[in-house]
Amino acid sequence: MERRSSSPEGSAPLRPERSLPAARSVLAVCAHPDDESFGLGAALAALAGAGASVSVLSLTRGEASTLHADPDLASVRRDELAAAGRALGASHVLLLDHPDGGLDGVPLSVLAADVLDAARAARPDLLVAFDAEGVTGHADHRRATEAAVASARLLRVPVLAWGVAAEIATRLNTELGTAFSGRPSRAYDLEVVVDRTRQLDAIACHRSQSAGNTVLWRRLELQGDLEHFTWLA
Repeated sequence: MERRSSSPEGSAPLRPERSLPAARSVLAVCAHPDDESFGLGAALAALAGAGASVSVLSLTRGEASTLHADPDLASVRRDELAAAGRALGASHVLLLDHPDGGLDGVPLSVLAADVLDAARAARPDLLVAFDAEGVTGHADHRRATEAAVASARLLRVPVLAWGVAAEIATRLNTELGTAFSGRPSRAYDLEVVVDRTRQLDAIACHRSQSAGNTVLWRRLELQGDLEHFTWLA
């Protein structure tokens, strides 16, 4: 799997690659149920459609969300994740029970061990995660990526990180008071035109989190059919 090299100092940046990498088996490392669809969905669907075996690991049950008042939200989101995985073409979905909103308090070694356990079954040649800063400002997202990167070093596989262009992050923060972060478009390694059909099907499975989610729908509107990725680890 070839990675784009950095530009020599003082020269113009290289143009991002336009296609996702080929992969035999992919493991998506997520903090919450819905991250695999809201953020990584277009990429995971495309990788599955190209023949990769796709597995999804969610480190929490998403029980702390304020978007759905249900006394058994963890069970609701478990079922939503299972349905979304099928919509994306994932062959396996694993849901763990670390505390939603508290991944920073879980030792990184424990989270990395969870990723390694999932990798033993999936045998991935590619990990997919959120970008290092977490994209949305959620500390759980950053921690999940830290676990993916720590595991990838032991597995000796790359991490493809999904992100949002800085221009879009700024607009979301200005319009909606969010805390998105991102790299300038040309600082990403890949800028890929995607088909969002299966991603939108998966998003619909997460009804508790997508219905009335202004931030999600505005982000997708601003992104159009483009997604941005960079290599970590």
